[in-house]
Amino acid sequence: MRMSEIGYEGQPPIDSYGGGGFRIMDGFRAGDLMITPVAGVMDWDAAALSAVAFEAVFAEAGEIDVLLVGMGAEIAPLPAATRIAMDEAGIGVEVMSTASACRTYNVLLAEDRRVAIAARAV
Repeated sequence: MRMSEIGYEGQPPIDSYGGGGFRIMDGFRAGDLMITPVAGVMDWDAAALSAVAFEAVFAEAGEIDVLLVGMGAEIAPLPAATRIAMDEAGIGVEVMSTASACRTYNVLLAEDRRVAIAARAV
């Protein structure tokens, strides 16, 4: 089997998750996290899942095809109003556990897809 190193341009991959945060770019970020194509890595207030909590995503709607939302250890739906606002902005949304969201984010990033992630720390 031949192994190849994956190079990322722009957005950083999520190296690991757990312990109440995420390891990104050789550093640990405690708490909830959002990464978008333009703004990059930022803190995210996951307590409020209203459209306001996704302001950065809406600001970059033309740069994002899919938003992955990591809900923590368990999957829970987004509020209907938030989901409708995402649909109206033309942003696809996939809600999953944080573990699944991190893995999927890295795969899509490696494929040069226009992806953003908002994830609760586990």
